[in-house]
Amino acid sequence: MANAVGLLAGYALDRLLGDPRRWHPVAGFGQAAGALERRLYRPDRTAGAAFTALAVGGPVLLGAVATAATRHRPVTRAVLVAAGTWTVLGGRTLRHEATVMGRTLRDGDLPAARRRLGHLCGRDPSTLGESELARATVESVAENTSDAVVAPLLWGAVAGLPGLLGYRAANTLDAMVGHRSARYARFGTPAARLDDVLNLVPSRLTGLLTIAVAPVANGDRQRAWRVWRRDRNDHPSPNAGQCEAAMAGALGVRLGGRNIYFGRSEVRPFLGDGPRPEARHLRRAARISGAVGLAAVGLAAAYPVTVGRLVGALGRHGLVAAAGGRRVVGRRGPGAAAVGRGSGR
Repeated sequence: MANAVGLLAGYALDRLLGDPRRWHPVAGFGQAAGALERRLYRPDRTAGAAFTALAVGGPVLLGAVATAATRHRPVTRAVLVAAGTWTVLGGRTLRHEATVMGRTLRDGDLPAARRRLGHLCGRDPSTLGESELARATVESVAENTSDAVVAPLLWGAVAGLPGLLGYRAANTLDAMVGHRSARYARFGTPAARLDDVLNLVPSRLTGLLTIAVAPVANGDRQRAWRVWRRDRNDHPSPNAGQCEAAMAGALGVRLGGRNIYFGRSEVRPFLGDGPRPEARHLRRAARISGAVGLAAVGLAAAYPVTVGRLVGALGRHGLVAAAGGRRVVGRRGPGAAAVGRGSGR
């Protein structure tokens, strides 16, 4: 119950306040991870695996210690989970950036829109027009609805404070070192693969929730379902396509194409049918993202007091049964016990 209350409270804080303006813990983690990278970096996967284990293991251990310390203090536990949830979520900021980008594009201020794109993704905006800026925004909103909202809530529901902190640490590392550059081609692979694994379920849940809430932005559930089923696995990422295909179908637009990053370019397959995104689609994308977040926090808050409680009860029952079985063997197997004592001497 404390975890459920904490998740709801933390989500409400993010909804009302957004990211902390100063002294953001995630930014502090990024600085610490950067310092650790400078110490451990070598252009191989072994060094990358050690870096990933240490950088993610630290927050998980911190969360586990805090969880153990508040085992019999539900109010303190709820406060810690709320603070952790608020820290790792980014839903309000994501929707705000999409809304500002839409307004800037409607005003025809392309230079300001290009400067704004860096708040959402790492593409080179210098040559992008309105349609490509709008497309980049829709794709970023779709993917980050999973990364910054659904996935943290899901891992917080399943694993409490360690899940919240560990997921955000892994996702931050992926953003730092998980891309295909000369420096991180091998060193960043373990962080990228960990992030892929942690997002397998959340990204698919995000796609399904996007389909379910499509009508809040005048979207068509049937079209979103059809596009999601047809196009979701065409994306080179095992997870991004799940979210982007559903968003493309919900908005009735076509995503994908050539993405230009600083120093390299990638060609992505098309997702969805219809026109390329425009400024008018960005408010609708933000509305869908907000509705997906509400649905996700409802599921996350319900999990600890329903499925989570059942799983915990079954686990405790299995441990008791296993312990009881060992006691029975000890009583009924004197020969085995004697062998144990003899071999010990």
